[in-house]
Amino acid sequence: MWSRIPLGVRFMLGSALAFSVMSALVKYAGARLASQELVFARSVVAIVISVALLRRAGVHTLGNRRWLLLARGIWGYAALSCGFYAMTKLPLAEATMIQYLHPVFTAMLAAVVLGERADRSLAASVLLGSAGVVLVTRPAFLFDAGGPALAPLGVAAALGGAVLTAVAYVGVRELARTEYPLVIVLWFPLVSLPASLPATLAQGVWPRGFEWLVLLGVGVFAQIGQVCLTRGLALEPAGRAMAISYVQIAFATLWGVLFFGEIPGVATLLGSLLVICGAAIGARAVLRSQSL
Repeated sequence: MWSRIPLGVRFMLGSALAFSVMSALVKYAGARLASQELVFARSVVAIVISVALLRRAGVHTLGNRRWLLLARGIWGYAALSCGFYAMTKLPLAEATMIQYLHPVFTAMLAAVVLGERADRSLAASVLLGSAGVVLVTRPAFLFDAGGPALAPLGVAAALGGAVLTAVAYVGVRELARTEYPLVIVLWFPLVSLPASLPATLAQGVWPRGFEWLVLLGVGVFAQIGQVCLTRGLALEPAGRAMAISYVQIAFATLWGVLFFGEIPGVATLLGSLLVICGAAIGARAVLRSQSL
């Protein structure tokens, strides 16, 4: 069964699982450590792993289109900063789901910038996912009541992260045409390491005991997710690949229940169901298109 799933879809599913574990570790560490400190730690681990793998592969570290690689690193750092902040301020499932508005923006940008065609299955998956996000955020102009309000700054950060993630992912899709995947991955921490250092020095606190392992885990699982994401985006159209990655929300909901006691309400459960349905439609479309 697994072998029948296209390689690009498998990479996107692996990316979703790895990023969901990273998110859970960020939320745990974020109870005491500053979000930029977590970005810094993630960057240190990512650079060490990426450089070692690139040297082993005999690939030039800095790539070819360096200005675009630099831009991808800047977009990625901004998106990561927003995402990590949101994870420390919101329940894990809600933070993840709000950020998953990015497939909408990814599909739109990919159509405009890369000329990728948006078919009906992609439109359906995006609509279902967007409806799920609306159920979770419960905007006041649609819901007068129905559950506690989410932290406004956390919601704003998650939404900002969604837009910036879309820009970064379209950049990855373009760069994948000429660059080795690990080179694209490396430029992310090359930018985020120095960018996060000032805030880390000003606001950071020294990790204690188990927190060191958690920080290492943040970096390792982020690296796994980033490599899988880059490979997946190189093999699948950007909009459809992002629709498949909606499954990360299901993982985040599970970790929230198991480790943080975040029991999702009815709106969150319905929203999760909608986004998972959207992911299923996107994945099925990939299978059908590759069997023709």
